[in-house]
Amino acid sequence: MKEISVKNKVKITRIEKGKMTQIELANLVGVTRQTMNLIEAQKYNPSIRICLLIARFLEKPLDELFWIDD
Repeated sequence: MKEISVKNKVKITRIEKGKMTQIELANLVGVTRQTMNLIEAQKYNPSIRICLLIARFLEKPLDELFWIDD
């Protein structure tokens, strides 16, 4: 079975949002800065709860931030 790759625009959106830092977003979402770094580097697929919180704090629809890359 082919591995599913999830892509995201978290870092770009966070920076466009007004220079919010990784630490600030991580604190809002309830994860460490290291975890946020891994999410932004697309090396960690967060739970749906974390995805929804990131979308809420970045004020973007979920499907604009995360998608499956075919």
